[in-house]
Amino acid sequence: MHGKIYIIPTTIGDVCIGDTIPQRTIDVMRNIRHFIVEDVRTARRYLSKAGMPVKIDELAFFELNEHTKADEIPQLLAPALQGFDMGIISEAGVPCVADPGAAAVAYAHSKNIRVVPLVGASSILLAVMAAGMNGQNFAFAGYLPVKEQQRCQHIQFLEKRSKQENQTQIFIETPYRNMQLLKSFFSVCNSSTMLCIAANITLADEFIKTMSIADWKKNIPDINKKPCIFILQGTC
Repeated sequence: MHGKIYIIPTTIGDVCIGDTIPQRTIDVMRNIRHFIVEDVRTARRYLSKAGMPVKIDELAFFELNEHTKADEIPQLLAPALQGFDMGIISEAGVPCVADPGAAAVAYAHSKNIRVVPLVGASSILLAVMAAGMNGQNFAFAGYLPVKEQQRCQHIQFLEKRSKQENQTQIFIETPYRNMQLLKSFFSVCNSSTMLCIAANITLADEFIKTMSIADWKKNIPDINKKPCIFILQGTC
């Protein structure tokens, strides 16, 4: 019999595990000995904070990140095929959503390995919940192009789509490029377009605010190097 693949959320920032991770998720995690992780050091720290009943050195870690090749995926899931339960852990938040893990899950499905998602904090969904925008029709656009001209063109395309389809558009960005992205919003978006900025979600200095582009230009926030979710909705 195959083991199960558990998708294990982590805390989004440096907070107490019990603040955002349910006890059942912690209990399941404590019974797993094989983990597919984005970064071994981060995973070891997280599991230590979770109070694993065995020494961290007794756990087996398999890295899955942007450097992992497709032909390496079967090796990562070998323990599950041998009957051991495994956990997938990303750097922060929910694995497989804007984070590595989907390739391992896809392979698990192809081998009839049961996949079990566990409850935890998703910065994307938490931001949508707090934005006050359309929560029934939304699209996650992920990272926008790095080059300014391409980024601005894509923002204009998605702003138009948001207005025509009443569809909320969700973005993330590398924290040190937050201000460049904000500048692009200011440059090309209509003044009435609504923008939510959600920074440091679940942390003590959490900041979530929705205003029009015109109002944001008057109140530019300091979000440099802070993990952010940006949510855009065009107005008719």
